[in-house]
Amino acid sequence: MLRHTLLTATALLTYTLFSAAHADPKTPGTHKGYSTIELLNAGIPKGLTMISVADIQNELKGKSPIAVGFDIDDTSLFSSPVFYRGQQEFSPNGYSYLKNQKFWDKANCGWDRFSMPKHIAQQLIAMHQQRGDDIYFITGRTPSKCHFTTDYLKKVFHVKKMHAVIFAGSSHTTYTKTPYIKAHNIKIYYGDADGDIISARKAGAEGIRVMRAANSSYKPIPENGIYGERILKNSQY
Repeated sequence: MLRHTLLTATALLTYTLFSAAHADPKTPGTHKGYSTIELLNAGIPKGLTMISVADIQNELKGKSPIAVGFDIDDTSLFSSPVFYRGQQEFSPNGYSYLKNQKFWDKANCGWDRFSMPKHIAQQLIAMHQQRGDDIYFITGRTPSKCHFTTDYLKKVFHVKKMHAVIFAGSSHTTYTKTPYIKAHNIKIYYGDADGDIISARKAGAEGIRVMRAANSSYKPIPENGIYGERILKNSQY
């Protein structure tokens, strides 16, 4: 019994430390949600609203340019290699590296070169740029005094009018991205986390879910559609 209690406590501590890097207050879901793993194993349930890049393009056809926003980790970039390396270097037996400014400086100031651009983000950004839409990247990462991630995103996504990445930071009590989404009059915000969807809605924007890859180091995998939000098809990669 004691061993079981210790294992449970250790698991809880691990989850708490890991989730701190992407912390968002938890809002109860309004619909049945499904993780990317569940969707890959069982197929797409009828209750989910799946859309494509072409669907969004058609909806915006004939409308004036708008501002759109993108989360970075697991939305624009598959950045698990960065976080895996950070854990190995700074806290191989735990997740305290996520509270270490030295890790964030490494991640934000060079290690993102190991992050792979997601195919869905490439498609979305190309479509929005063709329309003349304004593109912002808003992340819950801890900021650093460098511009590498901004430059990297500009390069890999061929962003013509690049704004500096907005590092909103994270909180267990506040949706930190909401003020930035509202301040830049963003109409659509793409993100993989529950907090991305809620942050967008609180700012008066639509939050569209990008599916987190099943092999992402950021666990647990979110339940796509848990807020009745629209979900991008084939967005896990």
